[in-house]
Order: sequence, then structure tokens, then C-alpha cells
Amino acid sequence: MTKVGIIGTGMLGEAVGLHLLDSKYEVTVYNRTKDKIENLVKHGAIAVETPKDVAEKSDIVITVVKDASAVSDVAFGNDGIIHGRHDGLTVADMSTINPNSAKEISQKFSDSGISFLEIPVMGGPNVAIDGKLVMMISGNEKTYEKFSDVFDTIAEKTFFLGESGTAHSIKLAMNLQIAMLALSLSEGITLTRKAGFDPEIFLKILNSTYFKTGMSEKKAYRMIKDNFEPTFTLQNLKKDLDTINEAAESFNVELSMSKMASKVYQNAMDAGFGDIDYTGILAYLKKINQ
Repeated sequence: MTKVGIIGTGMLGEAVGLHLLDSKYEVTVYNRTKDKIENLVKHGAIAVETPKDVAEKSDIVITVVKDASAVSDVAFGNDGIIHGRHDGLTVADMSTINPNSAKEISQKFSDSGISFLEIPVMGGPNVAIDGKLVMMISGNEKTYEKFSDVFDTIAEKTFFLGESGTAHSIKLAMNLQIAMLALSLSEGITLTRKAGFDPEIFLKILNSTYFKTGMSEKKAYRMIKDNFEPTFTLQNLKKDLDTINEAAESFNVELSMSKMASKVYQNAMDAGFGDIDYTGILAYLKKINQ
């Protein structure tokens, strides 16, 4: 069976790793903060000291890190992935990064004789643990087909999208939806409360219409109870909004609402809400409207 490496074992990386282990894959893991690999090791993962070590022990290395700079660091830095190169090695990046950066990273890997795929996903650790993510894939199609067993284990739906940069472009467009939906729901709940009504009435009516979403049907009911246990933190969504706006600027596209959303999320972070779930934008609105 394919040997899988994971570099970056935060909430998503850990959940993906646990599901692969449960599916009987051999999984080698590395994380800069050592205590974040402990649960994976308890479930049978092999812990190593560097990204180079992960590459040497793996057929495919999945990177799940903060941003493009972090991808480059684990890939090309001292004891990086490229120093563990061997025949057939492929790297698949599950981080959320600028598509222009993805193209540059892909070229650097190619120059080093390593295949590279982009595999950003939709869905948090709560669905990753059961292999029910939605995955967008771009890069070389034959390389994708070679590791389709791994991707089909991680995700219940996969979309091969073609050349490098495509998957991350779609991923940014998807995360823009997340930011806007969270803001729209939060402002609707806030308006309803200020009008003197139970926001559950608002949600019940919303979810009876064409305008309902998975967020309004599920997370919204936790939101109105001030339950913001993170599956994806507010500060991470703010980071993605920055990446969206950087990409838009490089494409010469004006995304006015994205810029405004970034400012609101920045204000929420400045107010101390960065470590809670992204839907905690509601908690920030509650604070400023007291």
C-alpha cells in the first residue's frame, strides 16, 4: 500500500492522518511543534525529526501548513523535502495558498525532479476524520491517477481541475463563500436580536427557503448559543481573506466585499476573537453592539 507522509498536523492534518491510519495506510508525520504529533503516534504513525525524513519514508508527502511561506520552508529549507528526494516521490499540498505561489512551488519541485499536486479541500476536521472531505486537485493527471487511492480515501468527492494553480484558485473562491456566509448569518442574527426576537425564529424561516445553507442549518444553531469551538479558526479565515485579496490584485480583479470582509475580520482579531471558530465573528458583532 502507498506510504503517506504528512507535514503539518494541526486540526486538519491530524484528522486526515488518523483516517489514513484507520484505513491501514503507513503514515509518517512531522510537525514543528512536537506535541501535535502525539495523538497520531499513539494511533500508529511514525514520528520523524525533519521534512527530509518524511520524504525519505514516503511515496507521497501531504503538506498541510499555514501559508505559501511555510510550504516553501518545509519543501526547500534546511532538511526540507527536496533533500529526501527519491524516484517516484510526489508532494501534494493541502494548504490554502495563493495560486501564483502554487505555480512557483510546483516549478521548483519539478526542477528538483519531484512531482507536485495541489489538493486543497473543503470541510473541517470533523468530516476529515471520516474521509468525507471534498478535494480539488490540479497538476499532472497521471500523477493524480497514480495516487487516486489515497485521495479517494481522504475525500468522498474529488475534482481534477487541470494545470497547476487551478485548484488553489477554486479553493480561494470557496473560502470567500465561507467568510461571506458567516458574516451574513452573524449580521442577520444580530439584527434579529436587536429587534427583540429569538434568532432561532430567523433561522427557522431562513432554513425554510431557497436561501438556506449548510452553515445556516448546522453551525448557526451553535452560533446562537455562543458555541464557537473551533474547527477552523477566525484568524485562519482572516489569513485566507488576505490571500484572496492578494490573488485578486495579481489578477487585476476588484473584489470590494472581500476587502470589506477582511477589515471586519481584522477588527475581530484585534478585539481578541482570533482563536475561536470563524463563526465567532458573531461574538465580535455582539460585543460592538452591546
